[in-house]
Amino acid sequence: MRLAVAKSTLESLLINLQPFLEKKDTSQITSHILLNAREGRLTAKATDQEIGLSIETEHVSIQMEGQATANGKKLLDIVRILKEGDIILETVEETLHIKQKHSKFKLPMFDASAFPSFPDAQSLPSIELDSMQLIQMFKKVSPAIDTNNPKYELNGALLNIKENEIDIVGTDTRRLAIGKIPNESDKTLSMIIPKKAIIEIQKLFFDQIEIHYDETHLIITSPGYYFFTRLINGKYPDYERIIPKSVKHSLTLPKSPLVEAIKQITTISQEIKLTFEPDTIIFKSLGEENSEAVTEIDLKTGMEEKFVLAVNSRYLLDFLTHVESENFVMGLNEPNLPFIVQSGNFSTVIMPIII
Repeated sequence: MRLAVAKSTLESLLINLQPFLEKKDTSQITSHILLNAREGRLTAKATDQEIGLSIETEHVSIQMEGQATANGKKLLDIVRILKEGDIILETVEETLHIKQKHSKFKLPMFDASAFPSFPDAQSLPSIELDSMQLIQMFKKVSPAIDTNNPKYELNGALLNIKENEIDIVGTDTRRLAIGKIPNESDKTLSMIIPKKAIIEIQKLFFDQIEIHYDETHLIITSPGYYFFTRLINGKYPDYERIIPKSVKHSLTLPKSPLVEAIKQITTISQEIKLTFEPDTIIFKSLGEENSEAVTEIDLKTGMEEKFVLAVNSRYLLDFLTHVESENFVMGLNEPNLPFIVQSGNFSTVIMPIII
């Protein structure tokens, strides 16, 4: 293999592939990127076998077709320190040579034929939905998805395709985020997508995409990109049981003043106490000895009596960050029971702090 490719093209490609590499064990072929130069295009692949990405570019000049592997992190480090302009990649025996003018590097290769294969989407069923709405809802739900939970199914988002709508759900057991989008087909289906995959999907895809699946994989394709992830095998909690069926108090609140007030209190403590009075909401820090933050906003809440609620401010801010309208709705029952915040088709159920 011998080819010339612009530094900017190669660097962008390698940066996108970094999250898909095996980082801990560099003796594994999965720590390498596979480069395949064929028919006027360069295809680069990376996978840790749980998640994988293939990127294709035609912005390349191929002098000799072939394929190669190279440690993905080291190759990116080399490309980053080179100057703008074309970089030559060439295989010589068991090594990949990287050249630019007077600079020369070489990296050892694995046998390219041993690189793990990607699942094939062509024969698999597809999901018909508004992919842009799906990606936007992944962004809203992802902060609530747990990490490193012993209940492995909680380390992913549930994609629950029902007859009339699709629920996207994430929880860390202290809060439950739910986004809803219309179901454009009569298909019903349920799958758990790992949090790492959810995060990478948000970074990679901005336009309409094609989605395929089987019992073990989700595959997403768009021009030049081929992404796959293993699905989490498990039974997701019955999230609908956690959503309050009714509320005693429904408050319509302005987003911006609340965000400003909450951020003021978090300079002292992430745990805050909200006191709702008929004409005021008081915000106060919790738990810090000899330190205190207090602020309030004037607002007709509609509450007839004082209502005190303690909460982790991060849960509220994660929700409010993704509220697109000026106002949102907060539904309250008792101070020690879960409450719900909602804006349009996105809501979060939050467990309060018991004080």
